Amino acid sequence: MATVVIGAQWGDEGKGKLVDILCDQVDVCARCQGGNNAGHTIVVAGVEYDFHMLPSGLVNPNCVNLVGTGVVVHVPSFFSELEDMAAKGLDTTGRLFLSSRSHLVFDVHQIADGLHEAELSAGALGTTRRGIGPAYSTKATRSGIRVHHLVSQEPGAWDEFVARFRALVDAFHKRYGSFDYDVDAELVRYKALADRVRPYVTDSVEFMNDALDANKRVLVEGANALMLDLDFGTYPFVTSSNTSIGGVCTGLGIAPQKLKSIIGVVKAYTTRVGAGPFPTEQLNAIGETLQNVGREYGVTTGRKRRCGWLDLVVVKYSARINGYTSINITKLDILDSFTEIKVAVAYHYNGKRMTSFPEDLRVVEKVEVEYVTLKGWSTSIADITSFDALPTETKAYLKFIEDFIGVKISYIGVGPARSAMIQV
Repeated sequence: MATVVIGAQWGDEGKGKLVDILCDQVDVCARCQGGNNAGHTIVVAGVEYDFHMLPSGLVNPNCVNLVGTGVVVHVPSFFSELEDMAAKGLDTTGRLFLSSRSHLVFDVHQIADGLHEAELSAGALGTTRRGIGPAYSTKATRSGIRVHHLVSQEPGAWDEFVARFRALVDAFHKRYGSFDYDVDAELVRYKALADRVRPYVTDSVEFMNDALDANKRVLVEGANALMLDLDFGTYPFVTSSNTSIGGVCTGLGIAPQKLKSIIGVVKAYTTRVGAGPFPTEQLNAIGETLQNVGREYGVTTGRKRRCGWLDLVVVKYSARINGYTSINITKLDILDSFTEIKVAVAYHYNGKRMTSFPEDLRVVEKVEVEYVTLKGWSTSIADITSFDALPTETKAYLKFIEDFIGVKISYIGVGPARSAMIQV
């Protein structure tokens, strides 16, 4: 059976640390969707590891890792990330595999990403410009190129890859006009990359289901979060994949009944990167404090994250969709200095009280947020290692979240280190 760790807000909840902790108890860790637009920071023995495309389970020497079919893969970044890990002393030999069915992200996708953002101008989506959206677009229009197209050694396979690649670039030229891109040089580069990446490639359907059938302990690591889901997030200010529980099954080729537990990761306040509505955002000293104390800067882009109070309308909405069996509250220690802490429990629009997240962003931008104010604990909780030792006010905050969402809290993050996680 598989355990899933998935984001409950707009991403950046700190999923990587829980994945790292749980990887001590599993045999396989798999990424199911997204690309190198994601970012997890894990601290082990004082060493910081920044993960973007690769599964966080690589930090555990006994864990085998898979980049699944639902992930779009920029091969140069795949190796760049591996090299960064190796430079920090992490040996990944024989522990990393890549789905043969994954779609490839090329530099031309990244160029198109930037051109599309420029085209949108004031309505830009705030993407990471890693080419993720254009890669999923070509996947959906059936003009994409998959890993097996690159690594196949069947007669005529390379000629087919070349034809597909040239057609892909031509389509982007027709869409965006002339732009500088050396197709021949790129083909030379990928000819070399094909030999280099081939040893990592596997049939992920067989890989995952064989592991589950053998009763191996499997952990699935979701990228981004529910509010960035292509269908259920704040569309169009979303990512281009299904970040919900559905993306786990489609991204790995495993059946729903093989999922044992679904842990939703919830930051103790709310952040988001890029454009789009954010009802509880605090454009004031509160937001600045959360940003500075929480070190709210994107792992992948370095961009400042927008910050605000915890929005339980969002979290309950995501819990209904994802069916969390428990939740992990992260970065609770960032609230240590607040004497009062607000929590959003409903929206009001045109005299109506709304308890679910609206699909119409014009409505979301105009809602008035209903808050409940709770007493802060005004003391450091960073060194606390048990639930019972937490201040009374901290426990009350956690109980309020639990009761409102209707899902138990299983883990509480009280600091950046691997050890700073209380299991309830």
